[in-house]
Amino acid sequence: MLINSSQRPFYKLKDVLFLMWDKYSFDNFTVRLARNFNEIKAAQRLRYDVFIEEMGATSDLVDHNARLESDKFDEYFDHLLLFDRNKREINMGVVGVYRLLPDHKLPICAEYYSQEEYDLKKLKNSGRKIMELGRSCVHKSYRGGTALTHLWTGLTEYVYQNGIEILFGVASFHGTNPSKIAPSLSLLHSKYLAPPDLMVTAKSPNKQRMDLVDMHKVDRVAAMKQIPSLIKAYLRIGGFVGKDAYIDHAFNTIDVCMVLDIERANLKKLSAYRKETYFR
Repeated sequence: MLINSSQRPFYKLKDVLFLMWDKYSFDNFTVRLARNFNEIKAAQRLRYDVFIEEMGATSDLVDHNARLESDKFDEYFDHLLLFDRNKREINMGVVGVYRLLPDHKLPICAEYYSQEEYDLKKLKNSGRKIMELGRSCVHKSYRGGTALTHLWTGLTEYVYQNGIEILFGVASFHGTNPSKIAPSLSLLHSKYLAPPDLMVTAKSPNKQRMDLVDMHKVDRVAAMKQIPSLIKAYLRIGGFVGKDAYIDHAFNTIDVCMVLDIERANLKKLSAYRKETYFR
């Protein structure tokens, strides 16, 4: 049955999430939260394929025998999954993942993943509802198509359901040589730096200045093309970057911390990811 968003009955939050994600479908794709450990393992298996095999990352908790990329944060994140229903026999059909942690789910005395790289005091002390995003990836066979858009549709609805006001999380350039992406880092610093009330700052000793090139000498079109698709998706809807990048040698990446204030976002573009009707 189709239910218009204005006609949806009230449920407890956890019930809303499970009802909604269960049948939130597009063509042969379904987007929903992981329901059990086996589905979380499918997400970790995709992350292994992308982060460990493709990008050359390493981690203390990587299980090479089982081909799983996991960490200590997985147990209290929600895992948003994109399924290809025509490929159920391969990794349960999981072809895209996102890891989501709204502030009310952060355990007492625990820290966000991003705090290993960035000082988040201004966000945490803002008095607003914040949520960390991370470990986003799409299977290589689905890049350049609609997979990321489908994930963002699910993400946007999760944000609205949870009343999230600020999104943040690290997004990555492949490799650890800043000179190779100097024009792109300089463009991000020049045009997309977060305002003071949203500013996060990279931590030493791995912080990396982003203003590496005089912007008068930067080919802005070429620099933008070099920026990964996920980062560009944040920028298109009004996202900012924190001060300085962070070189993550273990993951073989240069990270920037993305911050998106829903109140300042391009609501027209953000709402394009959201549907007006939901399948039950």
